[in-house]
Amino acid sequence: MSFPLDGIRVLDFSRVLAGPFAGRMLSDLGAEVVKLEPPEGDITRAWGQMRAGLSGYYTQQNAGKESICVNLEAPGSTALVRRLASKADIVIENFRPKVMARHGLAWSDLSPDNPRLIMLSISGFGQSGPESHRPAYAAVLHAESGLVARQAEMDGRAPSDPVLSIADMNAGLHGLVAILSALYLRERSGRGQHLDIAMLDTMLVTDDYANFATDGIPLERGGGEVWEAPGGPIMITGDFRMIWKLLSKHHNILDTTPKGADLETKILHRRKAAAAFYRSFPDRPALCAALDRMNLAWGDVRPNREAFDSPTARARGTVAQIDDREGGTRPVVQSPYRFSDAECGVRAGAAHRGEHNADVLTRWLGATSEEIERLHREGVLEAE
Repeated sequence: MSFPLDGIRVLDFSRVLAGPFAGRMLSDLGAEVVKLEPPEGDITRAWGQMRAGLSGYYTQQNAGKESICVNLEAPGSTALVRRLASKADIVIENFRPKVMARHGLAWSDLSPDNPRLIMLSISGFGQSGPESHRPAYAAVLHAESGLVARQAEMDGRAPSDPVLSIADMNAGLHGLVAILSALYLRERSGRGQHLDIAMLDTMLVTDDYANFATDGIPLERGGGEVWEAPGGPIMITGDFRMIWKLLSKHHNILDTTPKGADLETKILHRRKAAAAFYRSFPDRPALCAALDRMNLAWGDVRPNREAFDSPTARARGTVAQIDDREGGTRPVVQSPYRFSDAECGVRAGAAHRGEHNADVLTRWLGATSEEIERLHREGVLEAE
């Protein structure tokens, strides 16, 4: 079996999460991904547990990529990078608009040399428009998109940011979809594309509660809700009105609402009855069996560490082991794609900054050892 993206070359300028995640998935799908870093490196090289000089966070988002280190402030660096881009199928960057242009590496600079090039640009507010200049991290987009305020309203708590970079992951995934679509389109047209992905757009389009805002109607809670139960809290999903009908039908739960009470009082009494029902079971398996008989979906509220050791995660090989560069292995979360007749998955560990300078320049550009040594002497190339 082969990898779906065998033979595709990716030059990845991106840092932190949105772009690197898209690049990591392309690598798992078989693309040859080269991460181009500045002398200071990606900031995430310092995040998480360090092993052999490689952090856990950096490893998770950059496993399988090769690394070259180019000082874009050094004379001659732009010419070198443009030569690399001319040999690439895909370029990924997630800087603010105009940063790439300052170095002569904008779409308008690269496309004439490589008309088949596909360039993904991820930014907070898009490549043009009144807010395109703003710096943006995931938390900023969580606030701007309404997520933070809505969650505070639903929970009755002060606003706070979720412990998950949703905006970055959304942007990376939508960027991946756009790249794959552009590759397919290129087969028909022979032309590349510049893909403008705004994190704000990706947050709004993946918001399944958007209809309440766009229709201007009051928000209703849906999805799941956590209840106290034997063995610890349990997540039960479904509209409570539907759940109440099932409880009444299958378990004869009585509605103790006084006659003539208003709707709010009725809901309160029914919720108390449901809570008492969930707590009434002698143990967790008995409760889960009762929920299964009603065809109610439920989930254990697991600590994050336990999620990676769940029966499904173990069976599907969700955690892969890669070379830790110290004679052992370290765990990395696997990409989720499973093909019937193709391979996919992380193929190597993360790289040290500039580790593959010589390999990449030789393979992509046919550079000689003398040229590579000169670029190092002139400060264009650096390495740990």
